[in-house]
Amino acid sequence: MFLAHPTGSRTASTVLIQVSKVLLFVLVGQRSAVAQSPPAPREAKAFEILDNSFLVEEAFNQERGVVQNIFGFARTGSDWDAAFTQEWPLARQRHQVSYTVPFASLAGQRGVGDIQIHYRYQALVEGARRPAFAPRFTMILPSGGTDKNLGSGVVGWQVNLPFSKQRNDLYFHWSGGFTHLSGVDAGVSPAGDVTLFTPHLAASSIWRIRPMLNVLVEQVFEWAHEVESSGTTGRTAVFTVSPGARGGWNLSDHQLVVGLAMPLTLRDGAIEAAVFVYLSYELPFRR
Repeated sequence: MFLAHPTGSRTASTVLIQVSKVLLFVLVGQRSAVAQSPPAPREAKAFEILDNSFLVEEAFNQERGVVQNIFGFARTGSDWDAAFTQEWPLARQRHQVSYTVPFASLAGQRGVGDIQIHYRYQALVEGARRPAFAPRFTMILPSGGTDKNLGSGVVGWQVNLPFSKQRNDLYFHWSGGFTHLSGVDAGVSPAGDVTLFTPHLAASSIWRIRPMLNVLVEQVFEWAHEVESSGTTGRTAVFTVSPGARGGWNLSDHQLVVGLAMPLTLRDGAIEAAVFVYLSYELPFRR
């Protein structure tokens, strides 16, 4: 959730169009460079930085015996939101559990958001002609204060179906899923408690320009189902384009990755811009 002071709709549309043109030029240029290069070996060299996307989920579980700590922070004006995630393999890489604890300061209200508990299954390991696939199920706990607009007040759940595939120095990730919240209080409206169902789609391209340095473009679309001020429910199209970069260091059997991005979100004809900072630290928890 990235909040900002909206600009006018004409300005928003112009900015998004220009950003899209730049991204298209970069991606076409990358594709042309790949097409003009000599044929790649049968198996491309594995990425040195792998499971460190910012907004788009990658289809890779944690390796056996390795835990990952992830911190993300986004700021727009005086508002900010952050989240800490920790990922653990269950005995082996096929099964993974993790949790996310969000924090936010929105319109002067600060606190913990709705905590999420995740389970992800490594259904497919990436092959020469096969993408990686790791479906995820998430339980959403009502730990955020509804009076501060930091939570829904109900137990919810989320499903996401991420795929990942490498092509030489490019990695492509795409996914789709939904969030389901039942029994949300709609206030004093005749509707009473309502069910909110929000589908989403996401995709990203990551380019390895150096072994431990990547640039990436992520895109996320949500058909957000929300309770409006009148107490009724409505849907809003929310589209985010986020260019960014990430770099890392291998420190013996530990890995540190830092990243920076600028998410631009189009909502109701207005652009919401944010600065996003990413930090990941992976380390073994047993030898």
